[in-house]
Amino acid sequence: MNNFEAHILVVDDDDGIRDLVKKYLNENNFLITTAKNAEDANEKINIIKFDLIILDIMMPGQTGLQFLSENKKKLHTPVILLTAKGEAKERIEGLEVGADDYLPKPFEPKELILRIRNILSKTKKYDGKRVIEFDNIKIDLNKLIIHKNEEEFKINNTEKIILEKMINSPGESFSRDYIGNLIDIDKERSIDVIITRLRKKIELDPKNPKYLQTIRGTGYVLWIE
Repeated sequence: MNNFEAHILVVDDDDGIRDLVKKYLNENNFLITTAKNAEDANEKINIIKFDLIILDIMMPGQTGLQFLSENKKKLHTPVILLTAKGEAKERIEGLEVGADDYLPKPFEPKELILRIRNILSKTKKYDGKRVIEFDNIKIDLNKLIIHKNEEEFKINNTEKIILEKMINSPGESFSRDYIGNLIDIDKERSIDVIITRLRKKIELDPKNPKYLQTIRGTGYVLWIE
């Protein structure tokens, strides 16, 4: 199981570019979440603490520059702008607003990787809890492993995102809708399956969960005190 270098949000209204960037960055050891517009991105940054954002300038609705101007101060997250060839004015404005770098379209994927790693080398990585132990259980988000008694279970990307949020929001319940938005899944049954799978890795008795519990009418909560 990979230990990802960083969690990156890719914001672009072009499905093809989003898919291309996600595929290439996944292949180069980055965990990727995507957003199709600024509204979608706003929902995700309120849920997840990203290490870096790749942001298209020209999008319908709120533009990338408007999104950056509105969120840069509260984000404390580095931003790389993706710009069309003729947007010199927008690139300058973006840097003035607070972007850390920009890359004109079309771009070479290898250049994007170099720019990402250059920025991340200068910034502080995620500072939330990454390892937590309770009873005979240890959840290690750095190594993406759960140790339970003498057993060891791997954590996949989706499980990592859910656990990261729950571990750093102790005692807080999360609805299926919230979790679905967090992991880009809109089917409640699929979310229930993921939670069931997590319980098998965390719980001593998955059919009678002690830690990852269901709060009727509210959602799921991780009790780890």
